[in-house]
Amino acid sequence: MSGRWQPADASQMPPDADPGRSEVSRPGPWRRRLETLALGQVLAALVCGTAVSSQYLSSGLGVDAPLLQSVLHYGLLAVSYTPAMFCRTGPDGVYQMGRRRWLQYFLLGLVDVEANYAVVKAYQYTTLTSVQLLDCFVIPVAMLLSRWLLKTRYRPAHYAAVGVGLLGVGAMVGADLLAGRDQGSASDALLGDGLVLVSATLYAVSNVWQEYTVKNRSRLEFLGMLGLYGAVISSVQMLVLELRQVSAIRWSWPVAALLGAFASCMLGLYSLMPLVVKESGAAAANLSMLSADVFAVFCGIFLFGYQFSGLYVVSLLLILASFVAFNAVGQDGPCADAREEERVIHCTPL
Repeated sequence: MSGRWQPADASQMPPDADPGRSEVSRPGPWRRRLETLALGQVLAALVCGTAVSSQYLSSGLGVDAPLLQSVLHYGLLAVSYTPAMFCRTGPDGVYQMGRRRWLQYFLLGLVDVEANYAVVKAYQYTTLTSVQLLDCFVIPVAMLLSRWLLKTRYRPAHYAAVGVGLLGVGAMVGADLLAGRDQGSASDALLGDGLVLVSATLYAVSNVWQEYTVKNRSRLEFLGMLGLYGAVISSVQMLVLELRQVSAIRWSWPVAALLGAFASCMLGLYSLMPLVVKESGAAAANLSMLSADVFAVFCGIFLFGYQFSGLYVVSLLLILASFVAFNAVGQDGPCADAREEERVIHCTPL
């Protein structure tokens, strides 16, 4: 018998085994869920970072240039991922792939840019409470699109988990109202609320599109093309709509640092989001990020003097519990025979 290690026969390995990893090193399902939960909260912390830096720019330094912020973060995304695509050859090369799917990625960039712009504009017309509540609309829309386009199967327990998460958002909003923190303008609430719903719908489209791409193509392709087209679209839109505001900025080290912090948080968010989406789906990823508003409140307690309430802790626990339950049911429910690869291969092409 040879003393050299021999690989196991692939025919004797379980269907979900990875031939390149030993069974000892392969993480179990609960470990993967815990890693996904932790990664989801990292995403929420990054969203919180973007909110805090934007608030400092707007309220503290008088910088009101959301499209400039978009140009910076899409540009950073393009610099980080697009050059690597030029190293590819064959049908996955950037030229061949760009010729086949340029319109898809142009539309994806347009959807993502306008989703970010719409929610920022909504704050000018409606209140923070309305934005927090209506922004949750992204979850049912993402579930509907996933069911229609990706053929994802949801069970009653999934909807119950989403309900728990939305209850957590309700607890947070209730704490805000009790603390008198219903901030924002209500000059045209109907327009503002409509912008939030439009933004949530566009975010859902972008997230489901992202789920399809990372499961059927590659994370690099999604991020590289989104960064490229997002940078171009946001730059043109900034020149048309925001040139006067950008010209009026009084540049200083705090302004540059906060813009850099915003762009860095967005780069981390967009870089890690595909990992959570690939593991748990677009709806679950958005469910995990509901806690971003709670994190922002905790930051506001120390930075802006917000009043603490025990309802914030209750809200965070409910949101975390909903995310855990959503993913646990997906693996261990009575319909677990619906294999992950069936969700990927038999989806409707985008």
